[in-house]
Amino acid sequence: MKRFNVRVYGLLFDNGRVLVSDEHINGTNMTKFPGGGLEFGESTRQCLVREFMEELNLRVDVLSHYYTTDFFVQSAFDANSQIISVYYRVCALEPIGVKIAQAPFEFTVKEGAQAFRWIDCSQISGNDFTFAIDKHVGDMLGGISVSPVQALPPFD
Repeated sequence: MKRFNVRVYGLLFDNGRVLVSDEHINGTNMTKFPGGGLEFGESTRQCLVREFMEELNLRVDVLSHYYTTDFFVQSAFDANSQIISVYYRVCALEPIGVKIAQAPFEFTVKEGAQAFRWIDCSQISGNDFTFAIDKHVGDMLGGISVSPVQALPPFD
C-alpha cells in the first residue's frame, strides 16, 4: 500500500537570517528546516507548534503559509511513501534557549544528534539542504529581504 507522509516545517527569521537544523539520522548528516511529522488528529499548525517545543523548547506563533510541496517526492526512508511538506513562517514568542551553533554539524556524531544554526538569507540556496523539498524552499528563500515580524499573542 502506498502512503503519504506529511511533514510540517517552520521558517523562523531573525535579522535577515533563517534558522536551520543539522541532524544525524540513520547514520547520515542532514540539514533541514525545524519541524517534523504530522501526527494523526492534529492540524498542521498544531504539529509545528509541538515540533518547535520538542526540538527547541520554544513557543512559536504560526504566522502564515509559505509553501506546500507541488511536485512528487518519494521518501528517502520508505520507498512506499510520498512526502508532502508544508512550510509556515513562524515567530518566536520568547528568546531561543538552546545553544545556536556557529558552523554546520556542531555536535557529537551519534544517532539523533541535532544542532541549530542561522543561515543568512542573502546567501542561502538549495545547496545548503539535504532533501529535495528543502532544497526547493532554500532556492525560493535565496536573496530575499526579510522584515522583522511582531508576534501575535497565541490563541488559548
